[in-house]
Amino acid sequence: MRFVTAPIILGSVLLLTACGDKPLHDLDARRNSPDEFLVLPSKPLEAPENYAALPEPTPGGSNRTDRDPNAEAIVALGGRPSGTGIPAGDGALVTAASRYGVEGDIRESLSADDEQRRKRAKIFANIKLFPVDRYAETYERQALDPQDVSTAYRRAGVPTPSAPPEGE
Repeated sequence: MRFVTAPIILGSVLLLTACGDKPLHDLDARRNSPDEFLVLPSKPLEAPENYAALPEPTPGGSNRTDRDPNAEAIVALGGRPSGTGIPAGDGALVTAASRYGVEGDIRESLSADDEQRRKRAKIFANIKLFPVDRYAETYERQALDPQDVSTAYRRAGVPTPSAPPEGE
């Protein structure tokens, strides 16, 4: 009797542990938790030098401790958040980057394409017998092989950095 129950227990333990690993990039949007990436930490509070010179409060509006992620990103990349338009030194770069045209609604069109791709992938989503990584499965065709890309650039005469050996 012990010889029969031991493989059954071992097999059931292995099956249960295989079901426990869930990747961080889960594409299931039906979760009930808040989106943690929408929470912005505020700047530290400071005591003003003159309390009479403080601006009027704006209920429901912004205050001095609110962060502006777009402006912070511009400053981190070496730009000026208050600047408008393209700086004179970057005009040639922008012209070269937009030489084949610029789509004004690129974010919306990419979002629509991505939504269509996920809808097509969802048709067969419920037929899986074992848990699979939906993220890797959905974007598998868009993944690049770094060795192939490096070889193609080297053949074209583009100086490329050394790549790790294949299989690592």
